[in-house]
Amino acid sequence: MSSRNKVRVAILGASGYTGAEALRLLVRHPGVELRALTADRRAGEPIEAVFPHLGGLGLPELTAIDKVKWDEIDVAFCCLPHGTTQEVVASLPGHIKVIDISADFRLQDPDAYARWYGHAHLAPTLQKDAVYGITELAREAIRKARIVACPGCYPTSAILPLLPLVEAGQVEADDLVIDSKSGVTGAGRSLKETSLFSEVSEGINAYGIASHRHTSEIEQELSTAAGRPILVNFTPHLMPMNRGILSTIYVRNKPGVSAEDLRATLNRRYHDEPFVRVLPQGAAPATRHVRGSNHCLIGVFADRVKGRSIVLSAIDNLVKGASGQGVQNLNLVCGLPETTALEQAPLFP
Repeated sequence: MSSRNKVRVAILGASGYTGAEALRLLVRHPGVELRALTADRRAGEPIEAVFPHLGGLGLPELTAIDKVKWDEIDVAFCCLPHGTTQEVVASLPGHIKVIDISADFRLQDPDAYARWYGHAHLAPTLQKDAVYGITELAREAIRKARIVACPGCYPTSAILPLLPLVEAGQVEADDLVIDSKSGVTGAGRSLKETSLFSEVSEGINAYGIASHRHTSEIEQELSTAAGRPILVNFTPHLMPMNRGILSTIYVRNKPGVSAEDLRATLNRRYHDEPFVRVLPQGAAPATRHVRGSNHCLIGVFADRVKGRSIVLSAIDNLVKGASGQGVQNLNLVCGLPETTALEQAPLFP
């Protein structure tokens, strides 16, 4: 593909973990030209000053967002902190497609956004243009979208296995318990006491108990699938690892439904998907099996409690849970092969 036919991309917030992951994936994308990298506090510096592993690749110098030449950009890949993307997107020219990794456009109801995030939506008129972008579940809508709101990492790990089961009416949608463990990169790169090595290593802790913001996304999508409001029990935990999410989901089967029926439904839904794989009976997914990849692995087990099943899913929170899914959606929006730049196998060990 000649350079004039490539999609011209600006990565906004290139100095964070999701920005670095987007760079890692896109730098060898044959259909993309990286035209601008923004990091306001590091403007004027080369990317290797922030991420030495990305040095020597001929990438643009970091710049401030207001210095980007938007007439030379087709897609803004937004890796900005929550609460800052809405105003930035509202200021962009109308021809710019937006792939947003933040939470700013994920909730369809601006009032719900205000309740969960503690401030009013700053671009409510744009919310109608946003599509909640779990690729495998909203592919056709994503192709036509101007703004793709890429889901949070926890919701991706929960919705991919749960939505087909709720949609099929095979589980009791009012009895869903989601227990998720995440690596520390899920908290972002900014300095926080709770992310210090001595605070995280050699331990595990729950946080956001009964109040984590990602609950709103899970409930939004499952409620749509069920055709009525759904509440879930969701508790996230911080693990002493860099990346990865393992979600253990406890469900109550509808009468006459077995764990094998659940596995069969998931197999039918994801049989032809390049990045979602339902494991055979007895096989459990692990974060080390997806590290560095855009894969989601799903396992299904019969609980020893009669009438219940246990569904597990594993993803890399920075790839399928963030920038990898963003690249997958960028490919769809731009009419490129969906798997481009995402074909790499997981890194093991």
